Amino acid sequence: MTRVVLKLGGAVASASLDAVHERHEAGDEVVVVHGAGPQINARLHARGLPVRFVRGRRFTDAETLEVVRASLVEVGAGLAVALGRSAVQLVGDEIGLAATPIEELGLVGHPVPSALDAVDEALALGRIPVVTPVAVGPLNVNADEAATAVAASIDADRVVFVSDVPGVFLEGAVLREIDADRATALLASGTFEGGIVPKLMAAVQAARAGLTAEIGETAVVA
Repeated sequence: MTRVVLKLGGAVASASLDAVHERHEAGDEVVVVHGAGPQINARLHARGLPVRFVRGRRFTDAETLEVVRASLVEVGAGLAVALGRSAVQLVGDEIGLAATPIEELGLVGHPVPSALDAVDEALALGRIPVVTPVAVGPLNVNADEAATAVAASIDADRVVFVSDVPGVFLEGAVLREIDADRATALLASGTFEGGIVPKLMAAVQAARAGLTAEIGETAVVA
């Protein structure tokens, strides 16, 4: 039996339900960690609040955090309903997902492996935990990094980052594989920008922790 964490981006979450069901029906233990980027941005715009990113991470003040958490909880609840009776939503700051604060980003943290008993208990019952990535504090955390932290917390075998891009692009082509050292060097050189940065950083961290890590069609290996 394989224990896999699927990170679903907010733009593709509902479109990825078949992949979740297929793995679960094949006998895998499946945990979903989701984002809500488009939904958060839409709510911020509606309230006249700024959307600000620093190196691919959302700067978060108290007012923004309120929107972030509400959007994430709503998306997670919707996913759990769409996945059916086997799914259960677990909100990170309610089940003990911890993070170290990143003060330059405001109310933001870097998620770290934690004792997530609620996730293990749900898996033991044959459920599909849908983890909403908010850390204790509460703190806003990057959903990709949260997926890696959750995977490490529950001794998962694999973490798969599902998004609206097919993988890691380099020189106009999608890489089939990239090793962690090369990915780190390319990140440091500024080769990548935007949302792929935290995604690739999270995949590198997962690979170095001994997990199989995939971004679309790209395998990230230690």
